[in-house]
Amino acid sequence: MERDTDAPLALPEWLDAEELTRLRDLATAMADDAARLVVTERPRSLGVEATKSSEVDVVTVMDQRSEQLLRERIDAERPDDAILGEEGGASEGTSGLTWVVDPIDGTVNYLYGHPFFAVSVAVCIGDTTREGAWLPVAGAVSAPLLGETYAAAHGQGAHLVTADGRREPLVVSDCERLELALVGTGFGYEAAKREEQGAAVAQLLPKVRDIRRGGSAALDLCFVASGRLDGYYESGINAWDQAAGQVIATEAGAAIGGAPGGEMGKAMAIATAPGIFADLTDCLFPEAR
Repeated sequence: MERDTDAPLALPEWLDAEELTRLRDLATAMADDAARLVVTERPRSLGVEATKSSEVDVVTVMDQRSEQLLRERIDAERPDDAILGEEGGASEGTSGLTWVVDPIDGTVNYLYGHPFFAVSVAVCIGDTTREGAWLPVAGAVSAPLLGETYAAAHGQGAHLVTADGRREPLVVSDCERLELALVGTGFGYEAAKREEQGAAVAQLLPKVRDIRRGGSAALDLCFVASGRLDGYYESGINAWDQAAGQVIATEAGAAIGGAPGGEMGKAMAIATAPGIFADLTDCLFPEAR
């Protein structure tokens, strides 16, 4: 029998606060290790290994090496857990937990030496192959050129660790007026999708303070958590783009959702300060009002 997707996904009893802390700390250590790898071993003339959805949506050899590191660490330390990775697909597990990893979120930024890229590592319960049927319970996003690592565990809040070791709690902004909101978004790499997303930006731009396009969904969600953005929305993101950032934003107090009547996911991902969530959703989906 399929789960009632209108009911919230419940944490199993064995997934207590102590275990969630361990999972968060492991996710943080692995994200930092992979982030260190992609910086210290980045080839001088970095080549494009393959393409994803189009010729401008790239995969580098370092994406593949980063994911290999993450998979080897998970297999060694959590052999009963499943893994879903952007480059390597899904593996099965028996524990009820799935690690969802993006070895480099913001690969085009990474290719160009732009600092807005990160390694994203999350632990989820539920069926990560079905939208709305899973929930991230711990995760970390490590942005090495920013010197920042964001982390959270379910029910334990979210925090930022800076390069000098400072640990700061994360709290979303108190923005309550959409016209004063700084909103982040992102674009896909297929021409038709870009045209659709560009039209949405054109409709929204006169109604907000300004728009930012950073190039990493994981970091955009973390920036909502930290108050650097008042809101973020994007269509077309995948589980590995979303998972760690979702738990971090949620634990920092963000309101999250998707298209009206749906969960945050590929159709639409929205994360905002609570005071502007309804207004931003209305702007993105005026036909649903």
